[in-house]
Amino acid sequence: MTNGLVNKIIPFSSVDGPGNRTAIFFQGCNFNCKYCHNPETIKTCKHCGKCVEICPHGAVELLNGTIKWDEDRCENCGLCLENCTKNCGPRTKYMSVEDVVSEILKVKPFISGITVSGGECTLWRDFLVELFKKVKELGLSIFVDSNGSLDFSKDKEFIDLIDKVMLDIKSFDSEEHEMLTKRKNDIVLENAKYLASIDKLFEIRTVIVPDLLDNENNVYKISNLLVSLDPKIRYKLIKYRPMGVRKNEVNSKTPTDEYMDYLKDIAIKNGCKEILIL
Repeated sequence: MTNGLVNKIIPFSSVDGPGNRTAIFFQGCNFNCKYCHNPETIKTCKHCGKCVEICPHGAVELLNGTIKWDEDRCENCGLCLENCTKNCGPRTKYMSVEDVVSEILKVKPFISGITVSGGECTLWRDFLVELFKKVKELGLSIFVDSNGSLDFSKDKEFIDLIDKVMLDIKSFDSEEHEMLTKRKNDIVLENAKYLASIDKLFEIRTVIVPDLLDNENNVYKISNLLVSLDPKIRYKLIKYRPMGVRKNEVNSKTPTDEYMDYLKDIAIKNGCKEILIL
């Protein structure tokens, strides 16, 4: 049976898709965004032991060269994550499909579906397929929060199991995208077109980062793309916030409300029907 490395599960979330949803965050990402707000989700634990020295609650041990995290003793102070220099951290656990389903069942009467996120959840594709089959039997909807690096058009089994994708388009310009993430964006843009063509694109999201990205160009071109696909697809503009980011990777500030409204007006003029500023 396949296991997945889970960073956390939020039983009730109103921001990870429509309605009340259980959000499951998986560890590991194949992008390395300079502004990443959760850099501890990028890699898996390197078992260096630094967090053992830092944890004031004795929730982390190094046993036989392997980090062990005691969830019951953890007080969520965040010191282990703040001081990890390897973009990982100890607070993860391998879970079986049955383990995750058990967590979903605890709240099933109160949710409309699940959302899988990360990190980049599609790196755990085989685990997700097994999980989605079980979730479908529960009558719950399935949303995927993705950076768009998996070629959805070549994975019919995966696509047939899901309801919608929330797709990050971090930059429309390929060179800027590579500067930001260390990956090109060709497959991301193709995924947007494909998912819209089969009515499985719930929203496109762009983080607005002053002094790092050409935000006006991105909003103009991404909103144009969205409108060409379906102007009713939601476009979410997300403010950069300097919480949890790696200061050595990005030097920016939170954009003003006025600037966000200005960018929203660009998308409106291009024909977007639903724009959300977060």
